[in-house]
Amino acid sequence: MKHLLFSLVFMVLGNLVTAQETPVKWSFAAEKVSEQEYNLVITANIETGWSVYSQYLESDEGPVKTKIEFQSPGNLQLIGKTAESGHKKESYDELFGMNLIKYSKKAQFTQRIKVANSSEPISGFLTYMTCDETSCLPPTDVDFNISLR
Repeated sequence: MKHLLFSLVFMVLGNLVTAQETPVKWSFAAEKVSEQEYNLVITANIETGWSVYSQYLESDEGPVKTKIEFQSPGNLQLIGKTAESGHKKESYDELFGMNLIKYSKKAQFTQRIKVANSSEPISGFLTYMTCDETSCLPPTDVDFNISLR
């Protein structure tokens, strides 16, 4: 219930922001590790004062955590969990009443994969929420298509 209330508040606040572009710019790349393995590197470049949240928050009762979904062909095998790096801050947040992990300036999400056929791109989407010290924008979906060549 608390999560739903926060989501509604953020959606209303986000709708009040008129024609504002998102303060987060995403880029997507693949780094070849071996003949069939790649690191998919998803990078968030975040404007000063804004943050995005980790995939690994302690509960769903706070902000919307970053979520990455891969929707590629059946030859895709994820190896391990998606790693995170960047300008990380972990602390108790009064607004949400919980410990949070968030990134400012730059966040990088890296997923190792194995594929049988590298000629097919890896597609999917990510969902994230961004906040500054006074407000949050509603959760946003970003589609991606990553070429392995």
